[in-house]
Amino acid sequence: MSDMFYGAIKPIFARAEELRKNQTEDEKLLWQRLKRNQLGVRFKRQHPIWMYIADFYCHELKLVIEVDGSIHNVKEVIENDMIRQEDIVSFGIRVIRFTNIEVRTDIGSVISRIQTIINELQANQKNNEK
Repeated sequence: MSDMFYGAIKPIFARAEELRKNQTEDEKLLWQRLKRNQLGVRFKRQHPIWMYIADFYCHELKLVIEVDGSIHNVKEVIENDMIRQEDIVSFGIRVIRFTNIEVRTDIGSVISRIQTIINELQANQKNNEK
């Protein structure tokens, strides 16, 4: 599948739009650092991927960034997150996760880790083009 939505259907797009209007404070904080290609690549927020919605997605690098609140510590949510991540990874997409607390208390470190992964993925792309 080459389209950036991986077969997402209308209800997923509608839910993504709703989520964009109601971002968490931590998602807003991270978005301030990701938007307008500040890290050298374009991210989209609340992006539909098949039957899921990624918090942030860079199609060029096939990179998803998730910001997890405390609900992600609940057993059932952990299990669902694992399935969801496996499904997204099956599309050749890399998923990285940060907690709300990491974003809120150490945004500099979060951005540094994201930039490192962006640099790795870009280097891999260049090597694969050779």
